[in-house]
Amino acid sequence: MKIDNLVYPEADQIAAMQEAGPDGPIVMVNLLKFREKAQYADGRDPDLSGRDAYHRYGTAVVPLLHGVGGRVIYTGDVTLLTLGRAEELWDEVALAEYPNRAALLKMSTSEEWRAIAVHREAGLAGQLNIETVPTLPPRRAR
Repeated sequence: MKIDNLVYPEADQIAAMQEAGPDGPIVMVNLLKFREKAQYADGRDPDLSGRDAYHRYGTAVVPLLHGVGGRVIYTGDVTLLTLGRAEELWDEVALAEYPNRAALLKMSTSEEWRAIAVHREAGLAGQLNIETVPTLPPRRAR
């Protein structure tokens, strides 16, 4: 299996995101790989870590996510690969729920998103974004 961490989707992926998609909510699994040091195009903050630059983006994207009816479900550091093999692990995993694919597209093509994406680009060495849909009904609290 070949894996390419990228910072932006390729043309065929953008086209697929513009299709209607599944009915109902989607959960995006984000596997994040950070740069050791942030790389801003304008040269700012040369001593900032890639993780910290990305977290600037993460903090700013939450209101945008809420604005399209979405929410952050989980974020956490990757600490161990317990099954399978990979040359290199991702640094962090984030799960974000959207009411539908159109909401994700609306958010990620907005002017507000473009304004904060500079932090995402500066911080990420690459990532995988995986669209998922629920297969089981939600469990009720006991």
